[in-house]
Amino acid sequence: MPESENPLIVQSDRTLLLDVHAPLAEECRAALIPFAELVRSPEHLHTYQISSLSLWNAESSGFTGEQAVEVLKKFSRYEIPQSVVVWIEETSGRFGKLRLVQGPSVENSDGIKEEYLYLVSNSPYVFKQIEANAFARKFLVPCECAEEFSAGLSEKEKTFCFKLLLTDRGIIKQNLLKIGWPVKDDVPLQDGFPLEINLRKTTFSGRSFEVREYQKAAANALVGNKGPGTGFGTIVLPCGAGKTIVGMEIMSLLKTNTLIVTTNITAVHQWIDELIDKTDLDASQIAEYTGENKTIKPVTVATYQILTWRPDKNGPYPHFSLFRQNNWGLVIYDEVHMIPAPVFRVAAELQAVRRVGLTATLVREDGCEGNVFSLVGPKRYDVPWKELEKAKWIAKAECIEVRLGLPENKEIEYAVAANREKHRIASENPLKNKIVQELVEKFKDDKILIIGQFLTHLEIIAKLLNVPIITGKTKNSERDIIYDDFRSGKIRVLVVSKVANFAIDLPDASVAIQVSGTFGSRQEEAQRLGRILRPKERTSRFFTLITRGTVEEDFGSNRQKFLAEQGYSYRIVRYENEKSFDDLEVPIQIEGCGQ
Repeated sequence: MPESENPLIVQSDRTLLLDVHAPLAEECRAALIPFAELVRSPEHLHTYQISSLSLWNAESSGFTGEQAVEVLKKFSRYEIPQSVVVWIEETSGRFGKLRLVQGPSVENSDGIKEEYLYLVSNSPYVFKQIEANAFARKFLVPCECAEEFSAGLSEKEKTFCFKLLLTDRGIIKQNLLKIGWPVKDDVPLQDGFPLEINLRKTTFSGRSFEVREYQKAAANALVGNKGPGTGFGTIVLPCGAGKTIVGMEIMSLLKTNTLIVTTNITAVHQWIDELIDKTDLDASQIAEYTGENKTIKPVTVATYQILTWRPDKNGPYPHFSLFRQNNWGLVIYDEVHMIPAPVFRVAAELQAVRRVGLTATLVREDGCEGNVFSLVGPKRYDVPWKELEKAKWIAKAECIEVRLGLPENKEIEYAVAANREKHRIASENPLKNKIVQELVEKFKDDKILIIGQFLTHLEIIAKLLNVPIITGKTKNSERDIIYDDFRSGKIRVLVVSKVANFAIDLPDASVAIQVSGTFGSRQEEAQRLGRILRPKERTSRFFTLITRGTVEEDFGSNRQKFLAEQGYSYRIVRYENEKSFDDLEVPIQIEGCGQ
């Protein structure tokens, strides 16, 4: 194919412009996913950015800087700026320049043995740069590696070496990343208490069960050969692709006491149900550690909420002790992109424990992706959503943005409102209530989730439709009953607040109507689409209602970035009346990336 028809324009500021109408656009988009991040996705040109962290995540999963350059060369329409090639090679090359390796145990003046690690490098330049860093000097002592602990090191690594306390392992990795030096952690991990755990061939409920190939590949990418440098990291899979099963496969490979931390009590109960259904663990070996029940067993499932609770906002976190009990051999951070900042403090201490983060997207709106990389572990496995859709492991989905006007009686109120209030006025546009009613009536054979941000508005919609609603105020026992009724078909329509964004398994939901969201949150958009991606024969539909000419348009554009990167396009419906949805029964052919 002539280069003039190639889809990619590589610019000297390391941004990549993807022409979504070019013949190879789809292939190019999939090739960019391992090492580039989507920034903007308007109609014709999508903008990607290559960052240090995206390259180091790629390196950690075996995708090299040289391979990234080859992708750019293959798809670039014009000659690649030399500065970009040099920067990619140099930045990727930083991964592995610093390694953590096993060090000695030394008895201190009080007769207590302290364990040490070595931070080694084969570069005098890197060594001197770290040595000159004020923060590093607090924790790192220049030394020569003790001979009995230097097996496998090069002569240079034996010379360019720092000694540090085992307990400072996490904070050193975290802070060296901030100054542009990712640490490759090759220190052996400790074994926890052994626990025999195997996956069933037939589930407890009597269905045939087999782990899918990509789920096995994800688990093996983390566990590796169980040697140094393996046993920690992040697995990125779409909602509905079975991340829980990947977690259980890892448990069956490691066979050790396991602590699972997840987002809410409903997710805790789902984990426990899945463990009983698909493993040979007995119910007596599994416990929940939540606000309602604080029990510890060989497999314990807890919530982030209970771990970050404290009676005094300036006091200690009393439940952090759970991380140090029961000699855990594995910690699973479910929905790792949701880890609260205080848990990173504990994660920094738990560097000797095998650990895995499970998520559909590594996007964090607080910019703490680097903490996930350094403290939980780098990305070990990723797969494009559309690839699993083609294999029918997740449902085919259509994303539809419905744009509607603001009623005249709200226009002046919106014009004079403060920015935060503008968001609320646009989100609670009363015309959305009418549209929700029409969509619920139109898709009467589907199970429908109506999702939103503002509780008062959601309560109005639930009352209008005479359907149940779940919010943060709903008791956990009541939530479980409502979710079960939805799964069983007793109820067809359910209104949910953001409490249902994460880790809720509603396999038969095939339509989601998003009436409002958390400003421009990309992760929330991905998670909400994920509520309807469990495999099914019918095409799922994800509607987002946007008040045009308001801040919702800008927020909506930002929210869609991650899904656009995965190959989803949004069809725009300009709402005028109920006939605006007449052509939704026809298969939608959408031009652009991913279609």
